[in-house]
Amino acid sequence: MTLDLQQLYAFRTIAALGHMTQAASQLALSQPALSRSLARLEEELGFPLFHRCHKRLELTRSGRIFLEHLDQGLQRIEAGRQQALDLIHPERGSVSLSFLHSQGTHLVPELLQQFRRLHPQVHFRLYQNSTAALLEQLHSGGTDLCLCSFATPPSYLAWQPLFEEDIFVAVHREHPLAQQESLSLQHIAAEPLITFKPNYGLRLLADHLLQQAGVQPEITFEGEEIMTVAGLVEARLGVALIPHLAGLEHLHLAFLPVKDTPCRRTIGLAWHKERYLSPAALKFRDFVLEQRISKEEYVPKL
Repeated sequence: MTLDLQQLYAFRTIAALGHMTQAASQLALSQPALSRSLARLEEELGFPLFHRCHKRLELTRSGRIFLEHLDQGLQRIEAGRQQALDLIHPERGSVSLSFLHSQGTHLVPELLQQFRRLHPQVHFRLYQNSTAALLEQLHSGGTDLCLCSFATPPSYLAWQPLFEEDIFVAVHREHPLAQQESLSLQHIAAEPLITFKPNYGLRLLADHLLQQAGVQPEITFEGEEIMTVAGLVEARLGVALIPHLAGLEHLHLAFLPVKDTPCRRTIGLAWHKERYLSPAALKFRDFVLEQRISKEEYVPKL
Protein backbone atom coordinates (compact mmCIF):
# COMPACT_ATOMS: atom_id res chain seq x y z
CA MET A 1 0.00 0.00 0.00
CA THR A 2 1.36 3.40 -1.03
CA LEU A 3 -0.22 6.49 0.55
CA ASP A 4 0.35 9.96 -0.86
CA LEU A 5 1.11 12.59 1.79
CA GLN A 6 -0.91 15.26 -0.03
CA GLN A 7 -3.92 12.92 -0.08
CA LEU A 8 -3.58 12.44 3.68
CA TYR A 9 -3.46 16.17 4.37
CA ALA A 10 -6.44 16.66 2.04
CA PHE A 11 -8.41 14.01 3.90
CA ARG A 12 -7.64 15.68 7.23
CA THR A 13 -8.84 19.04 5.86
CA ILE A 14 -12.10 17.53 4.58
CA ALA A 15 -12.66 15.87 7.95
CA ALA A 16 -12.10 19.17 9.78
CA LEU A 17 -14.45 21.19 7.54
CA GLY A 18 -17.02 18.54 6.71
CA HIS A 19 -17.61 20.08 3.31
CA MET A 20 -15.92 19.29 0.02
CA THR A 21 -16.28 22.77 -1.51
CA GLN A 22 -14.83 24.52 1.55
CA ALA A 23 -11.98 22.04 1.74
CA ALA A 24 -11.16 22.49 -1.96
CA SER A 25 -11.09 26.27 -1.48
CA GLN A 26 -8.76 26.03 1.52
CA LEU A 27 -6.45 23.62 -0.31
CA ALA A 28 -6.49 25.72 -3.51
CA LEU A 29 -7.79 22.74 -5.52
CA SER A 30 -10.78 22.28 -7.78
CA GLN A 31 -13.60 20.27 -6.24
CA PRO A 32 -13.37 17.52 -8.90
CA ALA A 33 -9.63 17.17 -8.28
CA LEU A 34 -10.20 16.88 -4.52
CA SER A 35 -12.97 14.33 -5.05
CA ARG A 36 -10.67 12.22 -7.22
CA SER A 37 -7.92 12.44 -4.58
CA LEU A 38 -10.32 11.25 -1.88
CA ALA A 39 -11.60 8.41 -4.08
CA ARG A 40 -8.04 7.20 -4.74
CA LEU A 41 -7.26 7.28 -1.02
CA GLU A 42 -10.39 5.28 -0.17
CA GLU A 43 -9.54 2.77 -2.89
CA GLU A 44 -6.00 2.40 -1.54
CA LEU A 45 -7.24 1.97 2.03
CA GLY A 46 -10.03 -0.42 1.12
CA PHE A 47 -12.84 1.27 3.08
CA PRO A 48 -15.00 4.41 2.82
CA LEU A 49 -13.97 7.43 4.89
CA PHE A 50 -17.14 9.55 4.70
CA HIS A 51 -20.87 9.35 4.27
CA ARG A 52 -23.19 12.24 3.46
CA CYS A 53 -25.44 13.58 6.22
CA HIS A 54 -27.60 16.68 5.59
CA LYS A 55 -25.26 18.02 2.91
CA ARG A 56 -22.25 17.52 5.16
CA LEU A 57 -19.56 14.87 4.99
CA GLU A 58 -19.49 12.84 8.18
CA LEU A 59 -16.70 10.41 9.01
CA THR A 60 -17.56 6.75 8.96
CA ARG A 61 -16.52 4.67 11.95
CA SER A 62 -13.53 3.44 9.94
CA GLY A 63 -12.77 7.04 8.94
CA ARG A 64 -12.72 8.19 12.58
CA ILE A 65 -10.31 5.42 13.57
CA PHE A 66 -8.04 6.17 10.61
CA LEU A 67 -8.10 9.92 11.31
CA GLU A 68 -7.09 9.40 14.94
CA HIS A 69 -4.00 7.42 13.93
CA LEU A 70 -3.30 9.74 11.00
CA ASP A 71 -3.23 12.80 13.27
CA GLN A 72 -0.65 11.11 15.48
CA GLY A 73 1.43 10.14 12.46
CA LEU A 74 1.34 13.60 10.88
CA GLN A 75 2.24 15.20 14.19
CA ARG A 76 5.32 12.96 14.35
CA ILE A 77 6.24 13.85 10.78
CA GLU A 78 5.86 17.57 11.48
CA ALA A 79 7.82 17.25 14.73
CA GLY A 80 10.58 15.37 12.93
CA ARG A 81 10.79 18.02 10.24
CA GLN A 82 10.98 20.75 12.89
CA GLN A 83 13.72 18.95 14.81
CA ALA A 84 15.74 18.49 11.63
CA LEU A 85 15.39 22.19 10.80
CA ASP A 86 16.42 23.06 14.35
CA LEU A 87 19.69 21.17 13.86
CA ILE A 88 20.41 23.16 10.72
CA HIS A 89 19.38 26.57 12.16
CA PRO A 90 19.76 26.35 15.97
CA GLU A 91 19.71 30.16 16.39
CA ARG A 92 16.40 30.52 14.58
CA GLY A 93 13.00 29.14 15.31
CA SER A 94 9.84 30.08 17.11
CA VAL A 95 8.55 29.72 20.64
CA SER A 96 4.87 29.37 21.48
CA LEU A 97 4.27 30.93 24.90
CA SER A 98 0.99 31.04 26.79
CA PHE A 99 0.39 33.02 29.95
CA LEU A 100 -2.18 34.32 32.40
CA HIS A 101 -3.87 37.60 31.54
CA SER A 102 -2.30 39.22 34.60
CA GLN A 103 1.22 38.54 33.32
CA GLY A 104 0.68 40.20 29.95
CA THR A 105 1.02 43.80 31.13
CA HIS A 106 4.62 43.87 32.37
CA LEU A 107 6.25 40.48 32.92
CA VAL A 108 5.85 38.96 29.45
CA PRO A 109 6.74 42.12 27.44
CA GLU A 110 9.84 42.69 29.59
CA LEU A 111 11.02 39.09 29.26
CA LEU A 112 10.50 39.07 25.48
CA GLN A 113 12.20 42.41 24.99
CA GLN A 114 15.32 41.34 26.86
CA PHE A 115 15.46 37.87 25.29
CA ARG A 116 15.08 39.25 21.76
CA ARG A 117 18.11 41.48 22.36
CA LEU A 118 20.16 38.32 22.84
CA HIS A 119 18.41 36.19 20.19
CA PRO A 120 16.88 38.52 17.57
CA GLN A 121 16.07 35.71 15.10
CA VAL A 122 13.74 33.87 17.48
CA HIS A 123 10.06 34.58 16.95
CA PHE A 124 7.19 34.14 19.40
CA ARG A 125 3.58 33.03 19.17
CA LEU A 126 1.69 34.33 22.20
CA TYR A 127 -1.54 33.14 23.81
CA GLN A 128 -3.47 34.53 26.78
CA ASN A 129 -6.20 32.42 28.31
CA SER A 130 -7.82 30.93 31.39
CA THR A 131 -5.97 28.38 33.50
CA ALA A 132 -8.05 25.51 32.09
CA ALA A 133 -7.34 26.57 28.50
CA LEU A 134 -3.62 27.00 29.23
CA LEU A 135 -3.50 23.44 30.58
CA GLU A 136 -5.25 22.08 27.50
CA GLN A 137 -2.81 23.88 25.19
CA LEU A 138 0.19 22.45 27.02
CA HIS A 139 -1.29 18.95 27.09
CA SER A 140 -2.12 18.94 23.37
CA GLY A 141 1.20 20.45 22.30
CA GLY A 142 -0.35 23.74 21.22
CA THR A 143 2.23 25.68 23.24
CA ASP A 144 5.81 25.06 24.31
CA LEU A 145 5.92 26.99 27.58
CA CYS A 146 3.40 28.56 29.92
CA LEU A 147 3.59 31.22 32.65
CA CYS A 148 0.89 30.13 35.06
CA SER A 149 -0.10 29.30 38.61
CA PHE A 150 -0.99 25.88 40.02
CA ALA A 151 -1.96 24.63 43.44
CA THR A 152 -0.81 21.17 42.31
CA PRO A 153 0.69 20.89 38.79
CA PRO A 154 -0.55 17.93 36.70
CA SER A 155 1.85 15.00 36.65
CA TYR A 156 2.69 15.41 32.96
CA LEU A 157 4.06 18.93 33.50
CA ALA A 158 7.41 20.20 34.68
CA TRP A 159 6.84 23.41 36.63
CA GLN A 160 9.41 25.76 38.10
CA PRO A 161 8.21 28.49 40.53
CA LEU A 162 9.42 32.01 39.74
CA PHE A 163 7.86 34.32 42.33
CA GLU A 164 4.88 34.76 44.64
CA GLU A 165 2.04 37.28 44.45
CA ASP A 166 0.14 38.35 47.54
CA ILE A 167 -3.63 38.41 47.12
CA PHE A 168 -5.38 41.43 48.68
CA VAL A 169 -8.93 42.47 49.39
CA ALA A 170 -9.51 45.35 46.96
CA VAL A 171 -12.11 47.95 47.94
CA HIS A 172 -12.90 51.49 46.86
CA ARG A 173 -10.85 54.06 48.79
CA GLU A 174 -14.01 55.49 50.34
CA HIS A 175 -15.36 52.09 51.41
CA PRO A 176 -15.66 51.77 55.23
CA LEU A 177 -13.21 48.83 55.17
CA ALA A 178 -10.57 50.96 53.44
CA GLN A 179 -9.50 52.40 56.81
CA GLN A 180 -8.36 48.99 58.04
CA GLU A 181 -4.66 48.16 57.99
CA SER A 182 -5.55 44.52 57.43
CA LEU A 183 -8.61 42.32 57.75
CA SER A 184 -9.80 38.75 57.81
CA LEU A 185 -11.91 37.22 55.07
CA GLN A 186 -14.88 37.17 57.49
CA HIS A 187 -14.97 40.98 57.16
CA ILE A 188 -16.16 40.66 53.55
CA ALA A 189 -18.75 37.92 54.18
CA ALA A 190 -21.62 40.41 53.72
CA GLU A 191 -19.99 42.29 50.81
CA PRO A 192 -20.93 41.70 47.15
CA LEU A 193 -17.98 39.91 45.54
CA ILE A 194 -16.55 40.66 42.10
CA THR A 195 -14.54 37.68 40.92
CA PHE A 196 -13.50 35.70 37.85
CA LYS A 197 -15.19 33.11 35.69
CA PRO A 198 -15.12 29.56 37.11
CA ASN A 199 -12.29 28.20 34.93
CA TYR A 200 -9.85 30.98 35.90
CA GLY A 201 -7.06 30.37 38.39
CA LEU A 202 -7.83 33.41 40.56
CA ARG A 203 -11.45 32.26 40.83
CA LEU A 204 -10.37 28.79 41.95
CA LEU A 205 -7.99 30.34 44.47
CA ALA A 206 -10.61 32.77 45.79
CA ASP A 207 -13.19 30.00 46.14
CA HIS A 208 -10.68 27.89 48.07
CA LEU A 209 -9.66 30.71 50.42
CA LEU A 210 -13.25 31.75 51.13
CA GLN A 211 -14.34 28.16 51.71
CA GLN A 212 -11.49 27.67 54.18
CA ALA A 213 -12.63 30.82 55.99
CA GLY A 214 -16.25 29.64 56.07
CA VAL A 215 -17.40 32.56 53.91
CA GLN A 216 -20.14 32.18 51.27
CA PRO A 217 -20.19 35.53 49.45
CA GLU A 218 -22.78 36.86 47.05
CA ILE A 219 -21.09 36.96 43.65
CA THR A 220 -22.30 39.92 41.61
CA PHE A 221 -19.96 39.93 38.60
CA GLU A 222 -17.59 37.44 36.94
CA GLY A 223 -14.81 38.85 34.77
CA GLU A 224 -11.86 37.56 32.76
CA GLU A 225 -9.15 40.16 33.42
CA ILE A 226 -7.84 41.82 36.58
CA MET A 227 -8.26 45.30 35.10
CA THR A 228 -11.96 44.62 34.50
CA VAL A 229 -12.50 43.29 38.00
CA ALA A 230 -10.56 46.22 39.50
CA GLY A 231 -12.60 48.69 37.44
CA LEU A 232 -15.85 47.24 38.77
CA VAL A 233 -14.52 47.57 42.32
CA GLU A 234 -13.65 51.21 41.59
CA ALA A 235 -17.25 51.66 40.42
CA ARG A 236 -18.31 50.58 43.95
CA LEU A 237 -20.08 47.46 42.73
CA GLY A 238 -18.36 45.18 45.24
CA VAL A 239 -15.02 43.99 46.59
CA ALA A 240 -12.52 41.58 45.05
CA LEU A 241 -9.62 39.27 45.88
CA ILE A 242 -6.83 40.21 43.46
CA PRO A 243 -3.06 40.81 43.39
CA HIS A 244 -1.80 44.39 43.49
CA LEU A 245 -0.19 44.55 40.07
CA ALA A 246 1.62 47.39 38.38
CA GLY A 247 -0.88 49.38 36.34
CA LEU A 248 -3.59 49.55 39.01
CA GLU A 249 -2.14 52.58 40.82
CA HIS A 250 -4.35 55.09 39.00
CA LEU A 251 -7.53 53.47 40.28
CA HIS A 252 -9.21 54.72 43.45
CA LEU A 253 -8.68 51.46 45.28
CA ALA A 254 -7.32 50.32 48.62
CA PHE A 255 -5.51 46.98 48.75
CA LEU A 256 -5.89 45.45 52.18
CA PRO A 257 -3.66 42.59 53.38
CA VAL A 258 -5.46 39.53 54.68
CA LYS A 259 -4.58 38.40 58.18
CA ASP A 260 -4.96 34.95 59.72
CA THR A 261 -4.99 33.23 56.28
CA PRO A 262 -2.04 33.02 53.84
CA CYS A 263 -3.38 34.69 50.68
CA ARG A 264 -0.91 34.34 47.83
CA ARG A 265 -0.30 32.47 44.63
CA THR A 266 2.89 31.26 43.01
CA ILE A 267 3.65 32.12 39.38
CA GLY A 268 5.90 29.69 37.56
CA LEU A 269 7.00 28.40 34.18
CA ALA A 270 5.55 25.10 32.94
CA TRP A 271 6.30 22.76 30.04
CA HIS A 272 5.32 19.22 29.04
CA LYS A 273 7.80 16.67 30.38
CA GLU A 274 7.65 14.38 27.36
CA ARG A 275 7.27 16.80 24.45
CA TYR A 276 10.09 18.05 22.28
CA LEU A 277 11.34 21.57 22.97
CA SER A 278 13.23 23.24 20.14
CA PRO A 279 16.61 24.89 20.83
CA ALA A 280 14.82 28.27 20.75
CA ALA A 281 12.27 27.12 23.34
CA LEU A 282 15.02 25.65 25.52
CA LYS A 283 17.00 28.90 25.33
CA PHE A 284 13.96 30.93 26.37
CA ARG A 285 13.07 28.49 29.15
CA ASP A 286 16.57 28.67 30.60
CA PHE A 287 16.62 32.45 30.20
CA VAL A 288 13.41 32.85 32.18
CA LEU A 289 14.53 30.48 34.92
CA GLU A 290 17.75 32.46 35.37
CA GLN A 291 15.97 35.76 36.00
CA ARG A 292 15.51 37.35 39.40
CA ILE A 293 11.84 38.27 39.58
CA SER A 294 10.90 41.30 41.67
CA LYS A 295 8.15 40.54 44.21
CA GLU A 296 7.28 44.22 44.37
CA GLU A 297 6.61 44.95 40.70
CA TYR A 298 6.43 41.42 39.25
CA VAL A 299 8.81 42.32 36.43
CA PRO A 300 12.21 40.73 35.85
CA LYS A 301 15.33 42.49 37.12
CA LEU A 302 17.51 42.24 34.02
